[in-house]
Amino acid sequence: MPGSENLRICITCGTQFDVSIEDPLKECRMCLDPRQFVPPSGHSFTSLAQMRGTYENQIQQDDIEKRMWSIWTEPNFAIGERAVFLETPEGNVLWDCVANLDQKTVDFIKRKGGLKAMVVSHPHFWTSHLDWAQEFDCPLYLAADEAEWLCREDKEHRIRWIEDITQVIVPGVTAIKLGGHFPGSMVLPWDGKISTADTIAVTLSGLNRELRPPGANSFAFMWAYPNFIPLSPSVLQVMWERLEPFEFSAVHSLFVGRDVRDALIKGEVLDDMKLAATFAGYKNEDHSIFKLKWDDSKAKAAAKSAPVVPSSSIAKPPAQAHLERGF
Repeated sequence: MPGSENLRICITCGTQFDVSIEDPLKECRMCLDPRQFVPPSGHSFTSLAQMRGTYENQIQQDDIEKRMWSIWTEPNFAIGERAVFLETPEGNVLWDCVANLDQKTVDFIKRKGGLKAMVVSHPHFWTSHLDWAQEFDCPLYLAADEAEWLCREDKEHRIRWIEDITQVIVPGVTAIKLGGHFPGSMVLPWDGKISTADTIAVTLSGLNRELRPPGANSFAFMWAYPNFIPLSPSVLQVMWERLEPFEFSAVHSLFVGRDVRDALIKGEVLDDMKLAATFAGYKNEDHSIFKLKWDDSKAKAAAKSAPVVPSSSIAKPPAQAHLERGF
């Protein structure tokens, strides 16, 4: 394991700092940003060493996409996101990161052949990313737009800063900077699916594909999720224009169980962007986002030949704090 067991980790967001738990660091600069928050109890910190014996990572294979594994921490820690382990013909890729890197997780990934690369969607999920990259001896892809948020020195030069809008991680797996939540917030299309972290967040109403009231959304797009600050229609339009060239029929969001599968799901992303613009007070004639369209002909043709996956066959997510938080 990397020699950083005693470095400070923010309990609220999971960010790891180049400061010992014994040193008098009083604030987490990630939580002082308006996209995050400082809880009423104030700043608090732990370390990987202190987490041992209290926290354990859970690893779960997706019921439908067997090449995809979710990794998350219990009890719920910090934001509560999952990392996603992808098995591809070109090597294994880790999407996003959790702060807790335990031996159980190390053993699992090494049994599977290690990592070809890591890519992390945005700074809130960087956490202990340099520990992971060191442990698995792999490159770590981050958006160059967010370089100012780096809280540890990259002494081993693991980081590959993504300058362009798209970056091939391995053949068949491409990171896209959609922006929005952060200027360089990324999503990861792969083999007709897309992992979105909270760049595009699957909502609770999006999970039930059979009982959906009119006007319910499936996706949310926020500048600050815990503080409920939405994105503008102009930002949403840029996000769609960057996403539009990539086809997908499944969306895997930031939390375990926040997975939506539907041949026409890409159209729902655009519809929900327009819905967000409508609730922001815009009308059809007020903004060009309402003129955007998606050609669904290929998706409809593919849907005719695809097997139907009833929602009842999809595994229910474990009980976690994020379900209570409502995002």
